[in-house]
Amino acid sequence: MADQPEEVTRLVEAIKAFEAIEDDEACAVAVSQALKDWPEHQVRLRELRQRRVQSMKAQGKTWEEIGRLLGGISAARAQQIAAGVSGAQRRKAATQKKVEPQDG
Repeated sequence: MADQPEEVTRLVEAIKAFEAIEDDEACAVAVSQALKDWPEHQVRLRELRQRRVQSMKAQGKTWEEIGRLLGGISAARAQQIAAGVSGAQRRKAATQKKVEPQDG
């Protein structure tokens, strides 16, 4: 985990701490409490990433450079992140394209 940011390491360690709870009931309750608030945290993380990607672009980085920094994603995906397009939105759009009737 040496190549991960400290914050990522701490998040993984927190998950391991849940796994280490021996009492099934206590573990299930603790995990449920964490999951209850997860959607809000996930939104905040996505918005934070979006702002930082926009900032990197404003500083002159190319979409290709940003994609590499974000773990080797495509330039197009980096651009979508900056625009606030989520993976779920992309999958939904792709599904809708598949089911639309073709002109002919």
